Amino acid sequence: MRDHRGANSSAIDFFQKFSNSDQFEKTFKEGMGLVEETANYLDLQGRVDSRALDRSGAIAYATESMRLTTRLMQLASWLLLQRAIATGDVARDDATREKSRVNLTDIGKGHVLPGGEELPAGLVELVEKSLRLHERILLLDKMLQAGITEDAANENPVAHQMSRLNAAFGRG
Repeated sequence: MRDHRGANSSAIDFFQKFSNSDQFEKTFKEGMGLVEETANYLDLQGRVDSRALDRSGAIAYATESMRLTTRLMQLASWLLLQRAIATGDVARDDATREKSRVNLTDIGKGHVLPGGEELPAGLVELVEKSLRLHERILLLDKMLQAGITEDAANENPVAHQMSRLNAAFGRG
């Protein structure tokens, strides 16, 4: 069945269930909280911690904090996009275009950095939290895409073709 925008309504139903679930809400709050926690750390204690590092440690700190903020911005973008779709602020077709701007694949753990062993415990903890959140969001994204694909595959192909024929001949 198609909705008024031509989208598969069973896929929308799956998405609505997902986006209104406790799992999504918990993940959303965790993600936004981690963004705030990271900003606070980097602005306050992180500045103090980074001053105590030698040159290679400082470069590792700068690189890892950049990786962390990039990862969190991509995760937050994904979460905000899912919420915007659920609330109807973004149409599903527009969301597809926006989703192509969110990159969940290249934001995982990077290569080991020289001086990485000097990273402050606070930064390491935030990186680990962000990587766990990233893994969960990747899984949720795959589940969401699989649910939409499965719903589309379960659509009655004969009814769909009949609907198209009726529309083409002005009977629908």
